[in-house]
Amino acid sequence: MKIAVAKGDGIGPEIMEAVIGIFDAAKLPLEYQYVDMGKWVFDKGFSNGMTPEAKDAIEQLGVLFKGPMETPKGKGVKSVNVTARKTWNTYANDRKFQTLSGVDTVFSKAGINIDLTIVRENIEDTYGGIEHMLTQDVAIARRFITRGGSEQVIRYAFEMAQKKGAKRITCGHKANIMKLTDGLFLEVFNEIAKEYPNLKADDVIVDDLCMKLVSRPDLFDVIVLTNLQGDIVSDLCAGLVGGLGFAPSSNIGDHISIFEAVHGTAPDIAGKNIANPTSLLLSGLNMLRHLGMMEKAVMIENALLFTLESGIHTGDFGDKSIPSVNTTVFAKAIIDNFGKQPSHHPRPSLKDFDFVPTNSAISKNPMLLSSKNEPHKILGADFFIESTLQPNELAALAIMHEKDQLKLVTISNRGTQVWPTGSVFTNLVNQFRLRFETDAASPLTQADILNLYSALSKDFTISSIEILNMWGDKKAYSLAQGQ
Repeated sequence: MKIAVAKGDGIGPEIMEAVIGIFDAAKLPLEYQYVDMGKWVFDKGFSNGMTPEAKDAIEQLGVLFKGPMETPKGKGVKSVNVTARKTWNTYANDRKFQTLSGVDTVFSKAGINIDLTIVRENIEDTYGGIEHMLTQDVAIARRFITRGGSEQVIRYAFEMAQKKGAKRITCGHKANIMKLTDGLFLEVFNEIAKEYPNLKADDVIVDDLCMKLVSRPDLFDVIVLTNLQGDIVSDLCAGLVGGLGFAPSSNIGDHISIFEAVHGTAPDIAGKNIANPTSLLLSGLNMLRHLGMMEKAVMIENALLFTLESGIHTGDFGDKSIPSVNTTVFAKAIIDNFGKQPSHHPRPSLKDFDFVPTNSAISKNPMLLSSKNEPHKILGADFFIESTLQPNELAALAIMHEKDQLKLVTISNRGTQVWPTGSVFTNLVNQFRLRFETDAASPLTQADILNLYSALSKDFTISSIEILNMWGDKKAYSLAQGQ
């Protein structure tokens, strides 16, 4: 089987060489096609961090194994890591965190065994990177949470939890504050949970989740979160088991999957042959399992665990009374320990299965649509305007432009209502939201909104506008704080 391999930047080439050496010693039935990605590709003028030949190869092969990569700072380019995940719709970031013998942590010293999986939505949220300056003082970012995207990652999490033999799956969220975006994610979680009655499904507000994770991580099994929250929580969990050097990462899509180290490129030690290849190796083992090579994955992982348990370590971890070894020696120790099992938490033997690639040729972009088709109404619009007027002055001017069906109902600043009621102690910035709604029985049209826009533009600088929608009997917009 041929896979695409990108060595990465900084320490990437040397840890990739170590891992490929371990795979070759294990006589894996793999062939490698090396592709050009990373900072040096940016520097050659490719704005997405990969050559067209690399993109074509990855799309043809369907599997990418990659080292850590750097995105140049201050050049207006997007992260090659995020670009790759989003371009190929690897919607589920699967990161497993386990106690490893020989890697001392607060929890290992207390005899608390950690074995949990974070599944992070990988495409949406604020990682769309859609940002605008509404005024010179006010920046805004759009946060996308979609029903289709949520269904993809949450269903993957339930399926993975079931295969893993998990007993509990938890949705981490902030739906108490972000009632529409996180609320939609939680709603989809609860809908899908009904299809898996054998799994205990619950939800935890993300700040409470973080507190519980750093006190009793052993109580959790599988946790699924939105993109930004999942990014933060997964790095938190890496800290529970020894750091990013022991945190594997899989990015799973329907057609293409990416397996990568999530730590940095460590340019300060690049080329010194002292980097720890464990994270990349663990990610590679996830890749082997994805490809059905279960027996070899278990053999290599048990050899790694035996090596760690024996006290062999690189300079970034381990018993400081035992001299550290370099990358090459560490990899050779793992190879020498093939066939051995650790005394603590050995991985059970699993049978291989035939990998069926899903990277079939497609001619159109897949469209994620739900079956929901409720009646739609337009109830009004929010106009985001630039102004330094006081709220009462602003309201008096805006009311002059009210239409028969559209009345000014509230003015807010940074999400807090300042008119018709509010507090003089609320600090203001030079960007307000004017909300106009209808109380008429007949629905509004987009033309009604445009007419109001035209009228308001005579007295206001309008930065942005959002339509206030209603589907069925449910208003599809939030209230201001204090409204």
